[in-house]
Amino acid sequence: MTATSIERVNGTPVASPERGFDAVALAKADAIRTEAAAKAEAERIKAEGEAKAAEILAREEAEKQRIANERAAMRLEKEKADHNAHLAKKAAETAKSQAEKEKADKAAEEEDEREAQQLAEQERTENLWKWGARGIYLVGLVIAAPVQFLAFWDEDRPFLVAAPALLEGLALVLAAGAAWAVAHRRDVMPYRIGIMAGALIAAGINLWHGLTDPAIGLNAGLIGALASLGGPVVLMAYEHGIAQKADGIPSRRERRAAKRAKACEEAAREKARAEKRVAEEKAAAEKAAQQKVAEAEQQRRDDDRRQGHPEVWEVADAMRSARGSQYVTEQIWADAWYRVTGSKTVGITAEIEARSRAAQTRMKVATEVPIIGDFSQVDSQKGQRAKRDPNAPDGRRFNGGTPPRRTPGDTPPPSPIARKQAALEQASAAAKNTARGDQA
Repeated sequence: MTATSIERVNGTPVASPERGFDAVALAKADAIRTEAAAKAEAERIKAEGEAKAAEILAREEAEKQRIANERAAMRLEKEKADHNAHLAKKAAETAKSQAEKEKADKAAEEEDEREAQQLAEQERTENLWKWGARGIYLVGLVIAAPVQFLAFWDEDRPFLVAAPALLEGLALVLAAGAAWAVAHRRDVMPYRIGIMAGALIAAGINLWHGLTDPAIGLNAGLIGALASLGGPVVLMAYEHGIAQKADGIPSRRERRAAKRAKACEEAAREKARAEKRVAEEKAAAEKAAQQKVAEAEQQRRDDDRRQGHPEVWEVADAMRSARGSQYVTEQIWADAWYRVTGSKTVGITAEIEARSRAAQTRMKVATEVPIIGDFSQVDSQKGQRAKRDPNAPDGRRFNGGTPPRRTPGDTPPPSPIARKQAALEQASAAAKNTARGDQA
């Protein structure tokens, strides 16, 4: 039996094995040791990578936690500042409302005090006026009564001495009746007529006896007549004021003030009406100007579209007429453009869309293809190599100075990066061919 010997492995001479030594087993053991070493190295690298990744992850988590803590602290500070600002705002609002309340209370108190003072002054003047009128009536009665007693005194007819009491008492009783009518909201005019009638009769008698009776004299008769008229007139004036107040009739001063207030209010209303009229006229003028500008712009747009796109304009004008619109609106123009060109975007035609698609394809090819040349992705990973001297000996091991013979399977397959690069170059070439065909 002839023994089989291995002279070369992958073109490399193998030393003659010793007798009784299996070269194949040795190569397998060497391959196993190499594989085990490679696996151990891979495990070591993997462990180092995992440890490094865990360290990086731990640093990232620590940084995230630090940032989260800082954000939480900042948020807490912001919430504290907002809370303090809210408290300060509430305190300011409370102080302001309290000040406004105190101011309103003070104003109300002042108003109440003014009203009380006014009521007190009204009551004082009313009492003064009431007792003054009654005092004048009594003084007139004291003056007029003796004159009338002298006028009516007759020894033969002593009963006529009661006539002065009748005349002066008539005015007094009717004045009391007028006061009753005012208090009970009754008509006071009859009482006033009776008062004036009695006073005029008494004044006439006093004046007549002063002129005809030398014992009385003109002066006494004239003073008696004035006294008979003055007391009832003053008392009637007082009762007239009380009646107007009870009936709510405004005084002449109040009527003048109301008239002035009404005139001011009417002037304010007239001014407001004038301002409103001016504003309406201005708004109408602005609206007319805007309408004119809009009509001019619509006319310019219609002329431009009619001249630039006559086919679309014919369809748009027909649609306008069918829809009963005064102008070709933007919606009508968009519908007409879609019906004529097939494009939903106004201003875009099939030719423009085709040129745009071609330009987009060229731009995509130019931006996505890999860089070819000295700065390509592959060359960028290669370092600068020194040129080898052609006379230098071959430094490769176990080849005896002769390059090894290439056989199938003696080199590793292409890496995934190389395959991806080849695919990208193939796609780039195909895109360029497509772009040239579109341009043609």
